[in-house]
Amino acid sequence: MSRLRMQGGSLASRVTAMLLALCGSAHDALAQGDAVAPDWLLDPSPYVAHCGHDAARGEFVLDNGLLRLRLLADERFALVSMEQLTASRQLLRAAAPLGEFVLNGEVVRIGGVTGQGNRAFLTDAQLGELKPDPKAFRGTEITVTDIAPRFAWRRSRHASKACEWPPRGRHVAVRCLPSEGKHDGIVVTVHLELYDGLPLISHWLELENGSGATLEVDRFTSLRLPLVEAESRVEPQRLGVKLPNLYVETDYAFRAMTGADGSSHCVRWLTDPEFHTQVNYRKQTLCVLEVGPDVGPAQTVPPGGRFETFRAFVLAPDREDRERQTLAQRRMYRTLAPWSTENPLMMHVRSADPQNVRTAIDQCADVGFEMAILTFGSGFNIEDDSQENLDRWRDMVDYAHGKNVELGGYSLLSSRRIKPDSDNCINRETGKPGGQVFGHAPALASDWGQRYFKKLYRFYDYTGFDLLEHDGSYPGDHDAAARPPLQKGYDDSRWVQFGVIRDFYRWCRGRGIYLNVPDWYFLNGSNKTGMGYRETNWSLPRMQQVIHTRQNLFDGTREKNPTMGWMFVPLTQYHGGGAAATVEPLSEHLDHYERMIISNLAYGAQACYRGPRLYDTDATRTVVKRWVDWYKKYRDILESDVIHGSSRRADGLDLDWVLHANPAASPPAMLVVFNPTERDIRRRVPLDLYYSGITNTALIGHGRGDAANAGKRAPLSLDRLSRGAMEIAVDAGDFAWFTIE
Repeated sequence: MSRLRMQGGSLASRVTAMLLALCGSAHDALAQGDAVAPDWLLDPSPYVAHCGHDAARGEFVLDNGLLRLRLLADERFALVSMEQLTASRQLLRAAAPLGEFVLNGEVVRIGGVTGQGNRAFLTDAQLGELKPDPKAFRGTEITVTDIAPRFAWRRSRHASKACEWPPRGRHVAVRCLPSEGKHDGIVVTVHLELYDGLPLISHWLELENGSGATLEVDRFTSLRLPLVEAESRVEPQRLGVKLPNLYVETDYAFRAMTGADGSSHCVRWLTDPEFHTQVNYRKQTLCVLEVGPDVGPAQTVPPGGRFETFRAFVLAPDREDRERQTLAQRRMYRTLAPWSTENPLMMHVRSADPQNVRTAIDQCADVGFEMAILTFGSGFNIEDDSQENLDRWRDMVDYAHGKNVELGGYSLLSSRRIKPDSDNCINRETGKPGGQVFGHAPALASDWGQRYFKKLYRFYDYTGFDLLEHDGSYPGDHDAAARPPLQKGYDDSRWVQFGVIRDFYRWCRGRGIYLNVPDWYFLNGSNKTGMGYRETNWSLPRMQQVIHTRQNLFDGTREKNPTMGWMFVPLTQYHGGGAAATVEPLSEHLDHYERMIISNLAYGAQACYRGPRLYDTDATRTVVKRWVDWYKKYRDILESDVIHGSSRRADGLDLDWVLHANPAASPPAMLVVFNPTERDIRRRVPLDLYYSGITNTALIGHGRGDAANAGKRAPLSLDRLSRGAMEIAVDAGDFAWFTIE
């Protein structure tokens, strides 16, 4: 740990020799390596976060070769630069404070300066004219450490070997004190983290109440960044608005199956009325990023107490290229939520009858499935906290573990109405239950809500269950009722209820409990959400289901790693559709069953195989086991990034295919091609192997049980951008796969 002190109103020049050496070596390496810098998406290892004091400029610098932040660190405290280095682009156009609270109804700014006239850019000359905000908290001490884990992760099953926890990088904490006497005793710490190998920062605030009086944290704004505008539009914004090239997310996310949607209630793009030189005549350009809750948190901090905001994560892609933007986003999740790379093959057991469950466990063990889930509608009741029920399922866990199979269960939370009505969220407009996201919702701070979570903690602690499929997880409902001692009313209800479920999910992560959650709780410990599908589509005829499967997978893996989304294979009827929609009897629809298995596994995704069994004949067992074995052999590459620019979305008209790439995997690329039509097709398939790291020549290995070509590799010449094309023939209704080295 290194510490810098701001003594007598200016940052002391005394800095530890180690920190100076680190900072200097980083800048030297960058200066020498600009011309030959490797692509960080192929090799992130050179991009190591460093930080230290730039005495000549009176600034503190965070730099990892991809992103550089500069903070004024003399008597002034403000963010004055945010550069995307590989794009050679300044993102900030004006000095920014580092946060803001509304305490007891009064606005309190953390850092900030005055005196910048033109807010279109910030030159060195302008920097010299900036004055400290006389009412803002000022930085007094800077401490630098390694990044600490946000919470515990028990690594209890297969996950990406490349993932580390905690992530590597540097954590900077700036201790801030009031510049005026009226807030004496209050200390605010600004936290910033810069990660190795990513143009990514995180930011949050911590408040300590040493004032001797109770504080009400009515609101907070963790970030308000005046960013360089993304478009030059004179007229009113009538059509689509272009925003700065940043991806912003928080760990206060819900009600979504994508990250941006999950944080949309607290991430806003605003106008800047003080930006007088913008070309938009009405000054309506969206060029200020603001992060803060839309309601609350309305938290009481007693004397000696603390309050911590949620964390904001800001990713700065280097190009406006959808492939690179989403590749960066997927790496961000592998860095911030490495448990999301856990990806067990799972069966959803339709009946909780003990004999049926044992049969399902036996079949899972036989063909290599890794997890059995007591699914919705199975009769499993996780809320039955009788000793008999707890003992029954602990015995079943022992049986499953003896077969090297994990066991989990389903529970419904928010999409239900609790009796009496006092335990439901109350609508502020009507004073009654109803009007929530899913119609009705339990209030998590109610007596029922507290009992429910107590039962979950007890069940998992006692039985050793390995998974929770938590349906209708808390979606951000407000609750207008006062529920002492936890909740005062509407304004704090979202903050309180989110905290209840967040703490439970983090507890699960520390115990290695797998979490299937149809919502965006990845940054708080969940493992998987829906890949993106409409449930009634699984009642369509079987052939249509296959096409929808690969469409959903192509679309879903743009912003998710393959391991982050579940799919569905209804072995028995689901929402109707009859015999034309189901796979059972499995042996009679084995060709379709095989297509569904390989369609999901080829994308590196797991489906919920919902039914009473995984196979019904030896022939069915052989097919299931063959593809499970294939998947496990090539797991590393199949769970790697999908390169959408070199894959083709299924449409039922022609071949569709998926390309995975990962320079660290062996093989570093794999192509799987499907022919959904009723005719044989031969065509040239273009390949872009740039993100595999393969150059000049690729060696193509043909799979799909081709004994004649087993072990053979055909060379494929690539251009200087690692692009090529290969001739592929696939029979009607068939598929083929190719390793690429």
